[in-house]
Amino acid sequence: MAPQRIMFWQIDHVWLFYVLAGLASLLFLAGMTAHLIVWKKNAGSLSLPFSRTAFNRMILDVFLGRRILKGELAAGLMHLLIFWGFLLLLIGTAILAAHHYVFTFLTGIPYLAFSITMEIAGIMLTVGTIWALIRRYIQRVPRLERRLEDITVPIWILLVGLSGFALEGLRLAYEQPAWAGWSFAGTWIGGLLSTRMAEAVYPAFWWGHIILSLSLIAVIPFTKLFHILGAPASIYLQGFEKSASPDFDENAAEFDLGDSVFFDACMRCGRCVAVCPSAGAKEPFAPRDFIQAMRRSLWQTHSPFGDIRFLLTGEKTEADKNFWYCTTCRACLEVCPVYGASFESVIKNRILAIEDGTQVPKLLNQTLEKLARYDNPWESSKKQRDAWAKDLQLPDLTKKGVEADLCYFVGCTTSFDDTAQEIARSFAKILNIAGISFGILGNKEPCCGDIARRVGELGLFYEQMDNCLDLFDRYGITEVVTSSPHCFHTFQNEYPQAPFRARHYTLLLHEILVNGRLRFDKQEKTKVTYHDPCYLGRHNRIFDEPRKIIRSIPGIELVEMPHNRENSRCCGGGGGRMWQDLPSEVKMSEIRIREAEATGANILVTACPLCRIMLEDARKATGLNKTLRVMDLNALVLQALASDDADV
Repeated sequence: MAPQRIMFWQIDHVWLFYVLAGLASLLFLAGMTAHLIVWKKNAGSLSLPFSRTAFNRMILDVFLGRRILKGELAAGLMHLLIFWGFLLLLIGTAILAAHHYVFTFLTGIPYLAFSITMEIAGIMLTVGTIWALIRRYIQRVPRLERRLEDITVPIWILLVGLSGFALEGLRLAYEQPAWAGWSFAGTWIGGLLSTRMAEAVYPAFWWGHIILSLSLIAVIPFTKLFHILGAPASIYLQGFEKSASPDFDENAAEFDLGDSVFFDACMRCGRCVAVCPSAGAKEPFAPRDFIQAMRRSLWQTHSPFGDIRFLLTGEKTEADKNFWYCTTCRACLEVCPVYGASFESVIKNRILAIEDGTQVPKLLNQTLEKLARYDNPWESSKKQRDAWAKDLQLPDLTKKGVEADLCYFVGCTTSFDDTAQEIARSFAKILNIAGISFGILGNKEPCCGDIARRVGELGLFYEQMDNCLDLFDRYGITEVVTSSPHCFHTFQNEYPQAPFRARHYTLLLHEILVNGRLRFDKQEKTKVTYHDPCYLGRHNRIFDEPRKIIRSIPGIELVEMPHNRENSRCCGGGGGRMWQDLPSEVKMSEIRIREAEATGANILVTACPLCRIMLEDARKATGLNKTLRVMDLNALVLQALASDDADV
C-alpha cells in the first residue's frame, strides 16, 4: 500500500466538524471586519496604493525576519521558529483540504515529503513557543510583560502543536505502517502506546485538537495574535515615502491608516521600552504603554462594542496623558519590528492638546508665548540675538550691500544660551580660518520653528516657517548652514520644497576638511568619546562625518560608548523638554554622562547646542568636573588649529 493518510479516520458525526469550522470562520471574519470598520472611521479611508519598495520591504521583514533579528538574535530566532512553524502548518492544512476535496495527490513520495515537513514545522512551532515562555517567565526578560494574554496565547498555541503530535502518534501506533519513520516525532510518541489504547482514545484527542485549533483561528482578531495579520500591513503602510519630505504633513494632527494599523499591530514586545530614554530614567512614560492606550482609545471611540481584546478588558493607564515626557528621539522607531513611529503619534497628541488648550504644562505655555512674541524661547528681547558676535565683526547679510556665499543660521539656543554661544563663536572662527565666505542674519534671524513643531503648536510653526522663507527670499539666501541639528532637521525635512540647501555644520566641516581647507598642525594627545545627537544621528543618519573629523585631529583617540550611532542615548533636551519642568528619578543626561565617563575619555564631544547644555549640567551635577570635559565639536576643532585666531 502506498504511503497516504486516511481523512477523518475513526471519526463519526463529521458534519459537526463543518459546523465548528463555519462558526470559527464567521468569528474570524467578524473580527477582521470590525478592524476594517474602526480603521476606516479613524482614518477616513482604506485606500491602499501599491508601492514596490514598501512591498519588497514587507516581504524581507515578514518572511526572512530581517527586522526582528536586528539587535537581538535570540528573540529573532524564536520569532522565526514560531512564524515558520505556524505558516507551514497552515499551508499543510490547506494542502490536506485540497487533497481531500479537490483531487487526490498526497500518496507515495509526495505524502512522505509532506509528512516530514509537517513534523519539522510542528517541532519548530513547539520549540519556538516553549522558548518564548522560557524567556518571559523563567529568564524574565525585563522588557517583556506578563499579563493574562501573554500566558494564555502561547499555551494555547503549544496545546495545538502538542495535540497534533499526539494525534499522529495515536494513528501510527494503531496503523504501524512501514513508512512511519517519516513522521519521526509521531512515531516516538506512538511507541509509548498500545494499539488498543490508540484506537480507543483517538476520537477524543481528534475532537480536542479540532476545538483547540478552530477556536485559536476564531480568536486571532480578538487577541495579540492579530499581530500575524496586522504586522505585515503595518510594515507595508509604514514603507510609503511621503510626497513632500519625510516629516512634513499638512494634516499633521490627523491619525492616518498607518497609525490605526500600527496601534493594532503592536505586539507589546517592549523593544521600544528597552531603548526609550524616558522609560530608562523611570519616568511615567513608555512608548508601548502609550501605543496601547491609543489603541484602546481608538476602539472605545469607533467601536460600539469597545475594545474587542477580551483578555485585556478592564486595563487602564495614564500613559496617554504623559506624552510630554517623550523626547521625540526616534529610538522607538529604530527598533520597532513593525516600523511603528510612536514619537509621531505623541506629536499628534500634542497638537490636539495645544488646540484644545488642555494638558499643556504651564512652563511650556509661557515658553510658547515668549516664542510668539520675541521669536525665541529664551529671552524677552530680539535685540540680543547677535550679542555673541559683537567682537567678531561678522558680515550681516541683512545690511545693504553685504553678500556672502553662505548664510550661517545660528539658531535660538546657540544665540542666547551662555553655554551654547561657544558653538557659534568657535564655528565662526573656523570658517574665517578656512577662508569661507559667510555671513549671519544678525538680529533679524527668526526662529526656524522647530520648538513649536515638536510641541505641537502648528499655527506658530507655520508662521515661523513663512517668516524664514520670506527672509531668505528677501536676501537671496540659497545656502544655509546651522549649528543645531534641530534647525537642520526642520529646514531639511519639514519645509516643503524649500528653495535653499540646508546643512548641519558637521557636513560643512567634513567637506572643507576633505578639500584641504582645514589643516591641523597642533597635536592633541587625548582620549575623546562622541555623543550622537538624536536629530543629527537617528533622524538624519549623520554618523560618520563627525567621527571622521575627530579622527583627523592628530593625537586624538576616539573611543565609543556602548550606546552609539543609531543606538545612542538621548540627552533629554529634545521634544520641547528643554522648556518643561518634568520630575524624574534620574536625569537622562546624567545616565549618558556616566556612560561617557566609563569609557575613560577625557572629553565628551557632541554637535548639538541642546546636548551641550544638558551634558554640561549633568557633568556638574554628577561631580565629574575634574575628570571629564564636555565640548562641542567646533570647540575641539578650533582648539586643534594652529592659528592666532583660534583662541576659543
